[in-house]
Amino acid sequence: MRLLSIGAFARATRLTPKALRLYDELGLLPPAFVDPASGYRFYDPAQLERARLVAWLRRLGMPLARIRVVCALEPVRVAEEVATYWSQVEADTASRRDLAAFLIASLSGWNTDMTGAPEAFAIRYAARSDIGRCRETNQDSAYAGSRLLAVADGMGGGGDLASAAVIDALKPLETSLPAGDLLNALEQAVAQASATVGGLEEARPGSGQTGTTVTAMLWSGSQLALVHIGDCRAYLLRDGELFQITHDHTVVQSLLDEGRITAEEAATHPQRSLLLRAIDGSAVELDTSLHDAEPGDRYLLCSDGLTTVVSTEVIRDTLRGVADPEQAAARLIEAANAGGGPDNVSCVVADIIPLARHVGASPSSGR
Repeated sequence: MRLLSIGAFARATRLTPKALRLYDELGLLPPAFVDPASGYRFYDPAQLERARLVAWLRRLGMPLARIRVVCALEPVRVAEEVATYWSQVEADTASRRDLAAFLIASLSGWNTDMTGAPEAFAIRYAARSDIGRCRETNQDSAYAGSRLLAVADGMGGGGDLASAAVIDALKPLETSLPAGDLLNALEQAVAQASATVGGLEEARPGSGQTGTTVTAMLWSGSQLALVHIGDCRAYLLRDGELFQITHDHTVVQSLLDEGRITAEEAATHPQRSLLLRAIDGSAVELDTSLHDAEPGDRYLLCSDGLTTVVSTEVIRDTLRGVADPEQAAARLIEAANAGGGPDNVSCVVADIIPLARHVGASPSSGR
């Protein structure tokens, strides 16, 4: 059978020669033959169907590592994976759309002050933190209140103080704030915490680099503002489906995004705990977003002591099946410890409920 040159194959598939060379390096679409003298690549016409599928999936924005897995599946399973991926994209897009609408309103001078406006919803919440099975100290901190949800994971000799410092800096935000001030208030509180963390190494000479991650949500009206740095995570359970609404700032996640490793390889990668961003006394680069809450939503904030041990499926099933937030948080921590408990583990679970059903509760925190 006559082989196609890389140029002819590129034209037939609407992929560039540069993309084809990258897909060859990743083992996603290797050529049928490589000329040993010139290194020129040739492709079998039978590869056109797979190449076109890769092109379509790339146009959807699917990461290369996920495409490599999807292309190995049967057509029916491919369709299911595309549907799952697109649901995640739509959830992420909705979050960015909310933030864009907020910014447009703010920059246009529209009134975004909701102080005194009646709240349609309230939250029912619980926070738990556990030392795990292998650590001598707990460097996690967790907090849940009527307006603030937060989990922090400390590191270094003063990690416990660092995680506590960021939670302490956030707690004053429990007071009522206008919706337009939520993100600014969160960013200012984290900047204040970073300054405090920067002084911890001086307070504990020889303790090494000290820092913390944090994922926090602040509530006003029917909006939740999210701030995130590091590898603690936030999830949304809506209509029985679980969505991760934060993006890990880790070396492994960057390798996944670039298509250099698969999800299976990431689970056992030797650098899976290496952070690219954290609160360590220097200037912080935060991820921020706004989310519209709906009755029946359930949010989970957790440290990586949960997500590195417990599968997404178990997390989803637990959040679906355990109605009480306190019991759900406890069940998740039990699952992490049953998996060996290699790290401290913290969970905050919060349910969005109609205001009429809300019963007042005292803030809960875990260390």
